[in-house]
Amino acid sequence: MWILFGMIAILMTGINFFLYALGKDYKLAMALALSFTALTLCADYSYLNNWVQAEDWSALADVVPGMSRALWVLTIASILLNITPIFLERVYKRT
Repeated sequence: MWILFGMIAILMTGINFFLYALGKDYKLAMALALSFTALTLCADYSYLNNWVQAEDWSALADVVPGMSRALWVLTIASILLNITPIFLERVYKRT
């Protein structure tokens, strides 16, 4: 499920930039992209919770350290990419 949410978040980020480039209202796409990013994190956390309930400590030890870093980086990238049109809009309106 987290892969599906992640793919939708990436798609919505692309739509966000596409709508911005066309001069259309992009804020719904931005909100959806950030929402699906949050859903991706929640779904991944639930996935890890299943391993905890099954007491599969070796799987957790193998996956969590690397996944933790990746989720932080990708979440920060998602936020920055999705708010970029807002900053660009402000810069170009001031000049």
